[in-house]
Amino acid sequence: MFLRELFFNNEDYLIMSSQVIEGVVNFSNVTKHDVFNGQDTGTFSMTITMSEDDAATLAAQGVKIKDYEGNKQRKFKSKYTIGMYDAEGNAYNGEVPYNSRVRLKYKTGPAHPVHGTPTYLEAVKVLEEAEVSAEAVDF
Repeated sequence: MFLRELFFNNEDYLIMSSQVIEGVVNFSNVTKHDVFNGQDTGTFSMTITMSEDDAATLAAQGVKIKDYEGNKQRKFKSKYTIGMYDAEGNAYNGEVPYNSRVRLKYKTGPAHPVHGTPTYLEAVKVLEEAEVSAEAVDF
């Protein structure tokens, strides 16, 4: 009886398969780690605004979605280097500018009773790169 409790059955594991979602970039930290309250979090991340349909699909999987000024947003994270590509599939270098349209490849993890289902970012494809205005750089 004791030994049986030490082993997991296959049904105890969540098989993660890759999924894709498109959206518009709000925050991009894919070339350097996030910093929160002056501390390095050890993770890369990207927050996107997505369509109502995509938000509903994620919510149905147990992923928590934020509502910011009527827009549906989600942060995708990774502890590992993220694959970055342009629209043609070539390597993309640098941070993805705010308001760029992207397609993210991600996996979901096991659900947490309080925080919901996590989303692990694997790759980013920049479909349309937004222009960076001189005003934003001078700010």
